[in-house]
Amino acid sequence: MSAAHEGTFATLRTQLQEAAATFADGPDALEGILLGIVDDVDRAVREPLEVFPVCHHSPASATAMARRLREKQPKVVYLELCEDMAPLLTELRNCRLPVAVQAFATEVDGFPAEWSPLSVVAPITEASAEYQAIAYALDTPGVELVLVDRSSDHVFQWDPRGTRTEQSADADAPPPTEEEAALHGDAVGVELGDLRPRFAELEEHLLRHGKVRHWSEWWHQYVELPLGDRGSDHDTYRQVMLLIGSLFRRLAPGDSDRVRVDEDRERHMWTRMREHLAATGTDPADCLYVCGAFHAVSRVAEFGVHGTDTFEIGPRTATTWQYGLIPSSHAAIEAQFGLAAGSVSIAATVWAKNLKRTGVKPYRLAGQNGTKKAKPKKTAAPAVPAPTAAVPASDKLTGFLRRPPVLDRLDEAELLGWSVEIVRAARRNGYLASTADAIAVFETSILLAGMRDRARPTPYDFQDAAVTCIEKDTVPGRRDVRRLVEIMMGGDRVGQVGYDALPPLARDVHDRLAPLNLKLQQRGVQRALLNIAAQPELERCSDVLWMLRRLMPRGAARPIMGERRLGERPIQESWDLALGTHQRALIELGYEGVSLEQVLEQRLRRTAYDPQATAATVLATVEDATLYLRSRRLADELGTRALEVLSAERSVDDAPEVLRRVRGLLAYYRTSEPVLPPWIESFVKAGYAHYCTLLPTAFTDDATVRQVAAMLGFLFSMESLALSLGCDRAQLELAVAQSHPEDPSKTALLWAARNHLGLLSRAELRARCDELLANPLVVPAYPRYLSGFVHALEPVPGLTDFVVEAVSNAFGRLPDPVLLPWLPTLISTLRTSGTELAPLLIREAGRIFPGRLAALDEWVPPWRARPEPEAVRPVRGTAAPRGVALLAAHPATCDAVANLLGCDAAWATTDPGPSGAVLVGRHPDTAVALEALLSGS
Repeated sequence: MSAAHEGTFATLRTQLQEAAATFADGPDALEGILLGIVDDVDRAVREPLEVFPVCHHSPASATAMARRLREKQPKVVYLELCEDMAPLLTELRNCRLPVAVQAFATEVDGFPAEWSPLSVVAPITEASAEYQAIAYALDTPGVELVLVDRSSDHVFQWDPRGTRTEQSADADAPPPTEEEAALHGDAVGVELGDLRPRFAELEEHLLRHGKVRHWSEWWHQYVELPLGDRGSDHDTYRQVMLLIGSLFRRLAPGDSDRVRVDEDRERHMWTRMREHLAATGTDPADCLYVCGAFHAVSRVAEFGVHGTDTFEIGPRTATTWQYGLIPSSHAAIEAQFGLAAGSVSIAATVWAKNLKRTGVKPYRLAGQNGTKKAKPKKTAAPAVPAPTAAVPASDKLTGFLRRPPVLDRLDEAELLGWSVEIVRAARRNGYLASTADAIAVFETSILLAGMRDRARPTPYDFQDAAVTCIEKDTVPGRRDVRRLVEIMMGGDRVGQVGYDALPPLARDVHDRLAPLNLKLQQRGVQRALLNIAAQPELERCSDVLWMLRRLMPRGAARPIMGERRLGERPIQESWDLALGTHQRALIELGYEGVSLEQVLEQRLRRTAYDPQATAATVLATVEDATLYLRSRRLADELGTRALEVLSAERSVDDAPEVLRRVRGLLAYYRTSEPVLPPWIESFVKAGYAHYCTLLPTAFTDDATVRQVAAMLGFLFSMESLALSLGCDRAQLELAVAQSHPEDPSKTALLWAARNHLGLLSRAELRARCDELLANPLVVPAYPRYLSGFVHALEPVPGLTDFVVEAVSNAFGRLPDPVLLPWLPTLISTLRTSGTELAPLLIREAGRIFPGRLAALDEWVPPWRARPEPEAVRPVRGTAAPRGVALLAAHPATCDAVANLLGCDAAWATTDPGPSGAVLVGRHPDTAVALEALLSGS
């Protein structure tokens, strides 16, 4: 260290040594920490490549960055951001901030499968130092922007624990409750300038003595306001930020994993910068390194232009990463990085005040959405001031630390405006606020600021005062007073990715939905009305909307009127669309393909060929391929896969779902295709043999009665098709004969199956039920038999009248202690299969039972009023009956039946009567008129 450099902070070192000797038992420990902090600051200040320390989303850092860029005008800007995100930064001009740069991977190779999907986001706001550096580099000719931080792939490589955030959430920060706070999903957040104490006792000490509630408020009061003051120059800002970074770094606990990752990041960044300097020959004095204050005071050997080159950057994995921009919001940033609610909105307000107070001209990307367009003369190259020569830094820390805090005068006009505005907002949201409340908020804000040793109330003081004076026991609307203050201070700004920055899939969706004439990028819900019968071209929009409903989160595209079923064509539809609100989900779809059809086909294939896929799930993909894509090729391929999965299954858990989907597909193909597809014929044939094989086991094992009923439903309903394809009915008869259930509900189900096969008559079935009701030992279990009969309506709907009879007998003969506990089971059974079973029972009961209450007393159930069968007797009498001529001509059959029944009466003789039609002879007028008509013609 040269003498000049030794003297830069000599005064500060002397004062810290005296303080360490005075306040500590021994000078060793404390002196080492304090002098080490000065050494860290001195080392960073002396570095030939200027290190610019920042804090994430800090207005003071953004203001100092804009001022330093205009003074220095560096030719190369090194930025602490994932190096693989560089190509996306040019698209920021097509977006409205805040947005987040995202790296996304769905198919991982080299990481555990349970980590998928991988997502890394880096949110960017206008009031941030990184945006100022990006805007300067992209819009200034001859300036190069180089991202030097680890790649998105290395973010997960260097974090073996797979944590989902780089910083733990603030215990004081409330959980996100609105959809704007979830814009980043479960992505890993990468922030530039993570600057927060990692020593819990230190943070608690600072908050208690600073008389603040959370870290964001402490930083605003004791760092933002002093450094954002008009008199704060570049050297003062830089040395103070380095001091804070070194303090937090030296007092951090020994988390070896986190320290290792931090140091590897620092080695990576300095290695990349030295590689770029060597490749381009750029003078380090013409460069600027923008990084977090924590990393600016790194003590690794690779630090600096002249550091060692011993660090080797490992290769990336084979994971394919997709990159894009997604909308962000102040609430999402706060939730991602554990900041206090409203702190980013307050930072945006302070940023605007700093610009007005200091006169610093910020950088904005040309054509940036949501910003004012600069005049050409202000952006012309000749108007840029010449860069200033490098001047050795002097000691600014000593004066800054010894200077008493500058107390801002009370701005009564600003505070009064806040008070009036919050009362107006509270009244709009249902609070009974008045002018007196505005006065109370005004005075309480001043009182709280005085109690906290500050002359000018901060936004946090005003927020506390508003909650104290206006908030009541209950919140009348959706937002409480604290949220209203956050909105008033700048609101939860939500960014938007412009059309030109969207991936091809998202642009294709907007183009295909253009006939709806809606502003799809606008946030909120919009109603779309599609009269497809009058405008057939809207059917293509309907196809897109149904695919969006299938692929995107719930609420992005919600049908209000209309449905899509196999074999049906849409007529009219009504939709609630919120594509602007769910823009992130639409953008992430673009990472999977270039069109909705491609993404849907990929997802259907992935679902069908998943090792855990069942026959029911694969049949669902067949239905979706037919319903949304109308692809016979894909449906046949997935149907063949369903056949393979069914043949390999050894359980019947999904039998109800398989039955429902196969019935629907068969009905569709029979009405829309001349012949059935080969795969579904093979599926029915294989399913018939498959379920016949498993049926005896299903009757005795843990399979539920609903699953067994679905198996029988498949066998009975598909029997005719299966037999036509070569199956043998003896398989089914043998399976039923080999079934010996012990459960009462399955026993009743087996009786119904035997009745359907003709092995058990209706009279025998009725007699068995009567025997059960007559046996007092079986009566408590009789409701379970009834449950089996109710489930039997699925495979044997012809037993509906018998089930109504059985249930009616149960209600009439079972005692209440047995009947009442069974009623919930009956209701749950009908609710589970209500769409199939309940209509059958209700229709049959409506046919049997009387329709009026008055007729109920005299009503006799048909199964009790059934007449006894009478013997067949021949007709006696002298009258000449007009019988069937065939019986009279061939009486042998009737004689045999009469002898069998014991009837010995003789045949009656008949008078042949007149020949011809008797009716025509008795009423000849019609024939006469017809004769006249014919003769006249």
